[in-house]
Amino acid sequence: MGYYDYEGYQPYSYGYIPPYWNTPATPLSFQQMMNTDIFTYPQNLDGALELILEALSGETEDRVFYMWLINQASSEEDKQIISGIRDNEIGHYALFRQIYQDLTGEMPPSAEGEAFVEPESYCAGLSRALLGEQSAVQKYRKIFYAMQSRLHINIMVEIITDEIRHGILYSYLYSKNGCGSQNQNQTNNT
Repeated sequence: MGYYDYEGYQPYSYGYIPPYWNTPATPLSFQQMMNTDIFTYPQNLDGALELILEALSGETEDRVFYMWLINQASSEEDKQIISGIRDNEIGHYALFRQIYQDLTGEMPPSAEGEAFVEPESYCAGLSRALLGEQSAVQKYRKIFYAMQSRLHINIMVEIITDEIRHGILYSYLYSKNGCGSQNQNQTNNT
């Protein structure tokens, strides 16, 4: 049996370019065109400012949540990782306040945060934290798109990459604590 004899393999042909699209392109709908405004300054600035206020308003609930997670942590390593994430998030709060003040000339108004709802278990808390980090990255990209100053762009890159790193760390803790297994979930719920 030769190298090219097994099923499905086709050697690359440098002279052939397969068609990318078989049907003609359709024009963008109005809604699709409106969604591109997240990329267009200054149309995206008001939305970015609203998202910054959203990020700031969740701070009180986040601090209570992090303390709860630290108190539930199964090991000293878990406590150190979660404490480091909490400290990063406190720094992000200060950076978002700085960006808001730089862009508007005003301090952000204090907002009523959401009330803390205790997760059913440590694993459920890690799951909530992991999904929260993913959601934060999606929101913070929209803020990033509205930044014009190199300083603000750098700040947003710092925050977004921290959020990605936090997601990886929470994924590690989730896996390390066996949160995906049936037995661990039943144990944590008691």
